[in-house]
Amino acid sequence: MKDKVKRGGAGDQGTSDTLTLTIGKTAAGMKEEENPSFLVKIQGAGVEPFELQVHGFWLVQEAVMAVLGREEVFPRSSLSLALSGMTLDPLTELQSLKNLKPGATLRLMEEPYSPRSARVHLARVLELLRAVGPNDALMEGRSPSLLDSLTHTHSTDSSVQTNGKSLKRSSSNTKTDPANQDGAPPEYLLPGAAERPLLAMLPHNTQPEVPSFLQDLSLSCWNPPPGHRKLQGDFLYITVVTLESRKYDITSCPRGFFLNRSTVEVFDPRPTSSSPVSHCLTDLLSHISPAFKQALATLRARPQLPPVEMMLTPYRTLSWLGPPSASHSHRNPLSRLGLDQHSGAQAPDWNEELQAARDLPQGSQEERLQRDRALLQVNSAFVWAVAQGAETVIDGCVEPISGGPDDPAFLWGGLFLSQGGAGMPLGGERGRRVAQRLELRGVQSYSDLEGVLQGLHTLPTATVDYRGIRLSAQGLAPGLEGPEQDQGPSAPTRGILYGVGAGPQESPHRRCLLELLAQAAKGLSLQRHAVVGPNGHQVPLFTALDAQGLLGADGRFYLLDLFRSLPADANYCPEGGRQREEVEKKEGSWEEGWPEQYQSTSGLPRKFPHGLCRLRPELLQAFIQDKQSQFTRRCKERMEENGGVEECVKAGDHRGTDAVRGACKDVGSVSDIIFEMRFNPSVFSPDVTFPKSDHEAVRLQERLLREAAASIITQQIPAIVEACLQGSEMPLDGATLKQALHQKGINLRYLGQLTKAISQSEHKERLRHIMRLAVGEIVVRSSRRIFNNFLQGVEVSSLCAAVSHFLCCLLVAHYSTAPTGEEPKKRSRRRGRGGGASDSTAWSALSGAELWILIGQDAAETYDITHGLGSTADHLVETYGLQKVSLLREFCLKTGLQLRLREYLFDNRTKAPIGPDDVLNIFPVVKHVTMTTHDASRAFRAAQSSVQKGMMEQAYERLKEAAYLFGRVCDDLNAEACSCLSLMARVAYLQGQPTEARSVQLKAVVISERVLGFDHPNTIQQYALLAVYVFAGGESALAQRCLFRARLLMLTVHGEDHPYTATLDSCLGLVLPSEQAGQFLQNALKINTSFFGPTHVHTALSQHLLSQWMCGVGDYRSAMNHEKEALSAFTSLVCT
Repeated sequence: MKDKVKRGGAGDQGTSDTLTLTIGKTAAGMKEEENPSFLVKIQGAGVEPFELQVHGFWLVQEAVMAVLGREEVFPRSSLSLALSGMTLDPLTELQSLKNLKPGATLRLMEEPYSPRSARVHLARVLELLRAVGPNDALMEGRSPSLLDSLTHTHSTDSSVQTNGKSLKRSSSNTKTDPANQDGAPPEYLLPGAAERPLLAMLPHNTQPEVPSFLQDLSLSCWNPPPGHRKLQGDFLYITVVTLESRKYDITSCPRGFFLNRSTVEVFDPRPTSSSPVSHCLTDLLSHISPAFKQALATLRARPQLPPVEMMLTPYRTLSWLGPPSASHSHRNPLSRLGLDQHSGAQAPDWNEELQAARDLPQGSQEERLQRDRALLQVNSAFVWAVAQGAETVIDGCVEPISGGPDDPAFLWGGLFLSQGGAGMPLGGERGRRVAQRLELRGVQSYSDLEGVLQGLHTLPTATVDYRGIRLSAQGLAPGLEGPEQDQGPSAPTRGILYGVGAGPQESPHRRCLLELLAQAAKGLSLQRHAVVGPNGHQVPLFTALDAQGLLGADGRFYLLDLFRSLPADANYCPEGGRQREEVEKKEGSWEEGWPEQYQSTSGLPRKFPHGLCRLRPELLQAFIQDKQSQFTRRCKERMEENGGVEECVKAGDHRGTDAVRGACKDVGSVSDIIFEMRFNPSVFSPDVTFPKSDHEAVRLQERLLREAAASIITQQIPAIVEACLQGSEMPLDGATLKQALHQKGINLRYLGQLTKAISQSEHKERLRHIMRLAVGEIVVRSSRRIFNNFLQGVEVSSLCAAVSHFLCCLLVAHYSTAPTGEEPKKRSRRRGRGGGASDSTAWSALSGAELWILIGQDAAETYDITHGLGSTADHLVETYGLQKVSLLREFCLKTGLQLRLREYLFDNRTKAPIGPDDVLNIFPVVKHVTMTTHDASRAFRAAQSSVQKGMMEQAYERLKEAAYLFGRVCDDLNAEACSCLSLMARVAYLQGQPTEARSVQLKAVVISERVLGFDHPNTIQQYALLAVYVFAGGESALAQRCLFRARLLMLTVHGEDHPYTATLDSCLGLVLPSEQAGQFLQNALKINTSFFGPTHVHTALSQHLLSQWMCGVGDYRSAMNHEKEALSAFTSLVCT
């Protein structure tokens, strides 16, 4: 793993963060005798003595890692700990050391270097010299934390004391402050303002610039050391050019580093007479360069950020906006030491690392925490490697190892990367992409199984989209075990124990695998079934017919090809199922399962561009729950028809048994004696033949899948529409709309059905924000598919120009460039490329009108949208109120684009609003398996249950336990940990502890910005909650800045026409001075009335708040009118 990841984790454990320690000490269930923690003193090795918080369950090597992560020690390495003059064994637990007591002194001991540890030390020195700068996160495409720009202390607010971790920073540039000096909001934040400034989205970072340390640091030209010098301990030679423009050659040896006498012309490895041997390279550099010493002191004197702001997030959270000037933000990476990742190192075995982490013991909570943390670290490193591997492969730096030009396969860094040709027969390129995504979903399903089912293993898997190409990345599979000796020469394929291609066989390994698959099928609600194999024999299956089970050379059972693990969506049956349907139509069974007039009202079932439409697991769970309710109701009805429930449930009464059997048949239970709902994943799959004896079972499964698919239209979509009407669901952008739909089990291919349901609703005006999001999501997804194909014919040197051209065609009405036939040819001839320029600039022939025709065709084919999109983005603005900047943000986040931070004017038709210089980068977009934090998630769910029951004290204790467990596993850098901290702050606030709520909420805001995104809708909500807590603590200026920030993000992400804007405006009306609050309160009332009606509780509250404000300004007549309206609304709510 990366040293940076290790350093961050250790540093977090070793840093005395007030909140984390408080939570850790008071966590429920974490008794002191079970989890002892205490302070010890660390000294020696040339560092200033300091105290370190350690835990008794730590190994000595974990304590060493915590020490190495401290700012006082970093970048020193190759250190050990000694107690009472005795060096401690790294694998000894601290609590087993008899002389180690609270307050004891542990001494750092310098250990000799090895060639590998010397390179590790150099990598740590480079990490120090590459200290995090204010624009580094943006340059790397990562979402930054901007809370610091709001919570810094001005000279006028110096008396305000913060709780917990001090948030006092150096004064920031007042030009980037979203509020004016008198606290008034800027004009672009006022209600009705049309301006959407992007420069205010990323204000100036208050973190100081990183000083320069050296002019150059590289490997010497005399590397590698000759044989006779290796025998004398020389590891490698380093050349340094200091800021004083002096050049030195340094030798790395077991004792450390020293200056040698070599020059560019002469090799002389002898040490100079005045050179000491320094165990740490920075000590030697400080000795030879006063400027380096001063820069190092300046770096160490910088205000130290909290660990949650410094540590590398497990996964990259893309920032679609980059620095204003990428060239000026680029710094010397000092990467000429040849220490880059994977260079000269053996490629990691990702599969073995993942399976070894999965196989860790889980007997105690401490073992489960260590296992969860190990799984997260392995998966995080795997995902970062996948992103780097995709860039390397698609950039053309790796030669394919197999496959044709249409489906090459690559091997890089222990990863197998391919485009996945399995999807070609099921819908061409779209089928290929969907197969990769469904494979990942199948891996996730089997990875989530617990208990003995963890004996079923899957390869580490991820999908990555980069420059319009989707790659599937997997760890290398282990070798296959050969067939057992008693199977004879006619044994099936080596190691394949399960699947259609395995053939009939019998062995202990196969029986064990089938038992695991049977248990897994029960957990995943999959029906055991049989299909006719290629040789005419019946093959029993517990999965879809594509899946294969094998025994690896490591003795583990592996499942492959899981892309059809979920049942098919009968609303979009593949072409292969048509013949069977035609037969069933003749038999009168084709309509079985569809509601009456279903096809005429919904237009379903219909053909889809690919044949891999599958139902979501959330839908299956909702469908099973609905069926169980039907089963209970039918049992009760049948029993009441046969003498009553009390009589039928008596022992030995056959009427109760008959009622259960009849209810099972009515609801379609696969068992006739108990309620059991399972689904056949092979039904509706093309080229599948079931045995004739299973005709009735297959017919039942087809009926169930039709009912499940129909429930999306008849139940789930109306449910999400009703939730949006009531305000329980308020998505702000495409990501939150997708999340809300997926929670209901609705696939995004039903976006067209969602827009149809809204259009037919009598409350469609109150659902205009959902319609806006749905139409925007349709346009963005259709344009992304076109963009992927568009990029395939673009040369690398023209990528920026092509991307900017596509964005202009998407956003500017009737955009087209001037004829490009002549001028590019002239330029290309000057560059010596002849007449080939017409091919290289073919992308410039795309016009805005042509692009929108393609978008309309894709939307009609995918979402059944035949009208309403128009021919330009201006139509979306006029019809649905969709903002072009919101459309641009969504498109960039989905394609990995990063644009330069500046203001973009999309209404100027004479000049391209986005130029080639505005496209800073294209980053890989990786989809990966989510690792579950089991104990922490269970504690969080228990806390949520306590909150719902009103048991706040119990909920708060459970939340503290959950927060502690999240910190142990993922260092709090997790979306669920953010939700936990946010709920914890809310409970603390409700208990009358605003100071504690403020402290916890500060951390929740930072986590949301870094893990979800600086402009994610959850970040907007976290800023609003922080404003409430700080306002309760008397910090009205900070509350205003937080609400200004939330409203700015809200306006950019969605716009003003949204119910949540009314919430923000109501809060602003309470915290702003009286003369500025009125327009926000009036706007909140206007928005609430338009979305919820005059009698809703939100509208009534807005009326009441506006009435109180009017009393404050002396307009008592208007105040009385609004208070009457509020009373009328509240009265109607109570009466109903």
